[in-house]
Amino acid sequence: MTKPSIPVGIICSQHGPYQAMGRELLKSALMAVDEINNESDFDFSITPHVRDPRGVVSEYHTACDDLIRNVGVEHIVGCYTSASRKQVLPIVERTDRLLWHPARYEGFECSDNVIYVGASPNHNVLPLVRYVLENVTRHLFCVGSNYVWTWETNRVTRELVTAAQGSILAERLLELGESTVGHIVDEIVRRRPPAVFNTLVGSSSYDFIRAFHAATTSAGLNIPMLSCSLCEPELKVVGPASAGCITSSAYFESIRLPENRTFVARWKARYGDASSPCVDGQSTYVAVYLLARALQRAGTSNIGEVRRAAAGHRYNSPQGPVWIDGGNNHCVLTPRLAVSNAEGQFDIFWEADAPVRPDPYLTQLDVAVSPARETARDGASPNAPHLRVVK
Repeated sequence: MTKPSIPVGIICSQHGPYQAMGRELLKSALMAVDEINNESDFDFSITPHVRDPRGVVSEYHTACDDLIRNVGVEHIVGCYTSASRKQVLPIVERTDRLLWHPARYEGFECSDNVIYVGASPNHNVLPLVRYVLENVTRHLFCVGSNYVWTWETNRVTRELVTAAQGSILAERLLELGESTVGHIVDEIVRRRPPAVFNTLVGSSSYDFIRAFHAATTSAGLNIPMLSCSLCEPELKVVGPASAGCITSSAYFESIRLPENRTFVARWKARYGDASSPCVDGQSTYVAVYLLARALQRAGTSNIGEVRRAAAGHRYNSPQGPVWIDGGNNHCVLTPRLAVSNAEGQFDIFWEADAPVRPDPYLTQLDVAVSPARETARDGASPNAPHLRVVK
């Protein structure tokens, strides 16, 4: 008997400045769809409707409107950058649709019409900055793309660094897709900061890392680079210059879990031995599965019913156990830190001892406490001695 089909929109840029990551999101989404459509556990199939905004921010609005108005989708997976999510947000709220957003993001947002599957700032920014403050330096040089993710990430970083009696030595921004990085690299070589925090996106980041590596090597400098976004496919795009970057993420290909081993094996069987899944791609895969499981549990594609069915349902994903906190629609994830190596992989050197509850507004953050307070067991957040006023 033919299963009923549920249309799902997928919005990923296959062209433009961050096309490499957009293609990874699409590959992961389609892999999950194919698996779900072949599983007897699901009494429906998913029909993907893919749109390519080409990295043009305004095109995300157009793509979302088309999917809702002309295709009739109720659920949409995608939007890599926060700028794209902000474009889609008013439409999904006005039409009461549900966006399953896979990418890690800067936080300080919560919508009934978005399921935030990627890492919150307490999953990626906090562990990274805490580690650097305790083990590397209290003085950072920041370089990033000029949009909301960098602005908010740098703001949180500045608060943590300042509380530790450190300083942000400089904050340099480039437009998305900008490749003129020489003046920033020259300044870094001249000023010799103890560490560089890189929040550049896509091709801008690749150009910067190559130029940074060449200039610091020529000058005989060893300046650590930090990232909350660099991932395996990007290491291969950048080449050997990408080695040595300290990176914060909920997923690395090198995670030693049975669920990840089988996921990576299926990935390579589908896309080739030389390919690697990445954090945002794996999160897209997780998003499609969380959606399918919620659809199955709800027995309908109705937004409210699916949202209720999704909350609190534990899924043993490739990155480990994940579930949605029904109080804020963000995912409970396990933070990890790793350093990139010359083979295009990450060597994990720290991970939380249990999944950590999302804190998108950082209401549980006390800048004076140690990182251990932010990684309590069983997804429980540590007790907050006070509430911060968000600037």
